[in-house]
Amino acid sequence: MSTLVAPAAPAVRRAWLTDLPVLLVAMVWGASYLAAKGITTTHTVVAVLVLRFAVVLPALVVAGWRGLRALTAPQWRGAAVLGLILSGIFLLETYGVVRTSATNAGLIISLTMIFTPLAEAAVTRKRPPRAFLAAAGLSVLGVILLTQGGGFTRPSAGDGLILLAALARTVHVLAMSRIKAVEGADSLSLTTVQLGSAVAVFAVLAAAGTGASPWSVAADFGAGEWAGLLFLSVFCTLFAFFVQMWAVRRTSPSRVSLLLGTEPLWAAAVGIAVGGERLGVVGLVGGVLVLVGTSWGRGVR
Repeated sequence: MSTLVAPAAPAVRRAWLTDLPVLLVAMVWGASYLAAKGITTTHTVVAVLVLRFAVVLPALVVAGWRGLRALTAPQWRGAAVLGLILSGIFLLETYGVVRTSATNAGLIISLTMIFTPLAEAAVTRKRPPRAFLAAAGLSVLGVILLTQGGGFTRPSAGDGLILLAALARTVHVLAMSRIKAVEGADSLSLTTVQLGSAVAVFAVLAAAGTGASPWSVAADFGAGEWAGLLFLSVFCTLFAFFVQMWAVRRTSPSRVSLLLGTEPLWAAAVGIAVGGERLGVVGLVGGVLVLVGTSWGRGVR
């Protein structure tokens, strides 16, 4: 029996070593709703995005200069495409968050858990395991119950933008695993090019007069706003997308999305601990279902 069981233990440990950083990304993304709402308005979305990405970009360029020089032209193009998708995600998500409730945003963005395996199945022509779909469904049910504590409001323009952001997230995860040009390239370099492409998009929009200028917004920021911006820049942007690119090469896109699907759970935890929100019994049951569903799905994938 020992010869059959022993090999499984290292495999389980390796799976956790991949899954834990992705779970940490879900945690900081959950906290990002409160942070973004604290420093962003509809008029300052583009300016905040410019600052958010530009803060970390110079450090990335310096740290990964050798890797950037080693990238081939196809790798640069592939990473730039990923950056364009990334810019779309953040524009949709940030405009959506400031125009709807955090409750609605957390619920709708979690649909990435369903969109990704369905899109992956369509691309690969391989049906996802029924157990995985059941686990994802259980997680979504948990998210619905979890967010009812905050009160689900009628769909708004912001809700539609968050729905589009969920679709864009799915495209981004699948693209990272399927763009052949970026396979084998240094993750730090690819992340730097991605963020650089996104900054370029936001800078063009800012120059075109889309909302307040980054300089005026930066000048108006106090210590609290800068702390929120640095949290969004370093943890929710740099750390999060570096981990995503690293993890998607070691597991399936659907598994990554399922783990990231715990984001609403962490958003609720931050809301309780920092924002003073209360879930109630139904919300607590929903949180448990999210954990059970994601654990089950991890085992299936």
